[in-house]
Amino acid sequence: MATVQTTTARGMTAEERKVIFASSLGTVFEWYDFYLYGSLAAIIAKQFFAGTDPNTAFIFALLAFAAGFIVRPFGALVFGRLGDMIGRKYTFLVTILIMGVSTFIVGLLPNYASIGIAAPIILITLRILQGLALGGEYGGAATYVAEHAPHGRRGAYTAWIQTTATLGLFLSLMVILGTRTAVGEAAFADWGWRVPFLVSVFLLAISVWIRLSMNESPAFAKMKAEGKTSKAPLAESFGQWKNLKIVILALIGLTAGQAVVWYTGQFYALFFLTQTLKVDGATANLLIAASLVIGTPFFIIFGTLSDKIGRKPIILGGCLIAAVTYFPIFHALTHYANPALENAIKNAPVVVTADPADCQFQFNPTGTKKFTSSCDIVKAKLAAASVNYSNEAAPAGTVASVKIGDKVIPSYSANGLSKDDAAAKEKAFSKDVADAIKAAGYPTKADPAQMNKGMVLLLLVILVIYVTMVYGPIAAMLVEMFPTRIRYTSMSLPYHIGNGWFGGLLPTTAFALVAFKGDIYYGLWYPIIIALVTVVIGMLFVRESKDNDIYAAD
Repeated sequence: MATVQTTTARGMTAEERKVIFASSLGTVFEWYDFYLYGSLAAIIAKQFFAGTDPNTAFIFALLAFAAGFIVRPFGALVFGRLGDMIGRKYTFLVTILIMGVSTFIVGLLPNYASIGIAAPIILITLRILQGLALGGEYGGAATYVAEHAPHGRRGAYTAWIQTTATLGLFLSLMVILGTRTAVGEAAFADWGWRVPFLVSVFLLAISVWIRLSMNESPAFAKMKAEGKTSKAPLAESFGQWKNLKIVILALIGLTAGQAVVWYTGQFYALFFLTQTLKVDGATANLLIAASLVIGTPFFIIFGTLSDKIGRKPIILGGCLIAAVTYFPIFHALTHYANPALENAIKNAPVVVTADPADCQFQFNPTGTKKFTSSCDIVKAKLAAASVNYSNEAAPAGTVASVKIGDKVIPSYSANGLSKDDAAAKEKAFSKDVADAIKAAGYPTKADPAQMNKGMVLLLLVILVIYVTMVYGPIAAMLVEMFPTRIRYTSMSLPYHIGNGWFGGLLPTTAFALVAFKGDIYYGLWYPIIIALVTVVIGMLFVRESKDNDIYAAD
């Protein structure tokens, strides 16, 4: 793409402020909707999947997972194509309508007890529509704002959109927490969970009203007036090597690393606090929410800074710093959030003895796969209890066992057992393991009296600042990498593959790594390796983009 050297130092116009507000508000709303399902997944499963047989429940769980992450790149293709052919404004108006209406209907949808199998079928359909719409929303908002921004201010303007995922998460947590507090846990599980879905209609109404009053982006309007719009944006983006190679570099050299740093700083940090460190959910959510409030202004800071020094050094610098410091930061989280667990890990070694052929890599993104070997059962149990352990090979065919302190507890294989026999074995084994790890000093939950909340918050803020470094400038850079005629399509796909697949698979991959190695920190190798690959590829092959002329059609 052509480059320009002039910069614009004028203030933001009223129209530009309106563009940013409309795009950002709509994207906050889309992320709010998207996070609701994840936060309320356990309640929704009881409402809609409880009456289905195991095989049907497995299929629905797969589809729900696919809607959350896998379908997003397909939404990027569908709506990206429309955005490059008919315009940015109308395309991302359609995406917000699809997602908003789908979310509102979830709040009204009768459960399985009321309408039977139709309930989960409709729910999954709505979820797929939400995932597709989200795949088209981000690219539209980023492209729309960037094409309205003056040269030299694109990083600052698009950084406002980057706050929206964080604000959407924050808003969803606050609405859920407020509703739970207002109606009580029992009522919330019965009907109160619908309230956050239903109130989203007000955000939808405001977002649509504002977007209807907006004009088409100047870059697209200029290109359309000149008759240079693409007739086949998918073929141009992915069928021509000169464009496809930029898509691949944008994925591997930018968005993959950005995604894992983002998911580690916001989602895996919450998972680690609640699941690994056993911090109660309310405290963990409040700490995460506070860190988001403190850290969110840094999106704008780093977006603005990228207009001055470039996008690459900030994004890749954030990936590198994160990769280097994740281990000490997460060790420190354990020290300050649950010191009893830290002491138990140091002072009470645990050994799993098993036939290596009996042990699988427990990658389970849908949460429905059953691992039934004696080795898998004991490792999953220990990983869920946040117990570190070493592995010792046993002769082929040996039933796995675990040594905790002086006590050796044999595991069992669930293969071939009836449902009742497997449940009885599970109950007995779980009690033996729980008693042994408790005797060894492993806490069942974090003690609030021992928690240093100030230091935990500081560490979480640092993780959020890493997020702002990699995420703040990314929209501007992706927009600048591609010509106007295929921009919406080309930038949306690598963004959603990076964030939907590389980022979305982080928690389940991390847990599988922890269970494999027997180390509660071992899952961090996934984001560290991906981030370092992005640093290397980005440094060698991705060009700085801040001076590119985004009005160039080709």
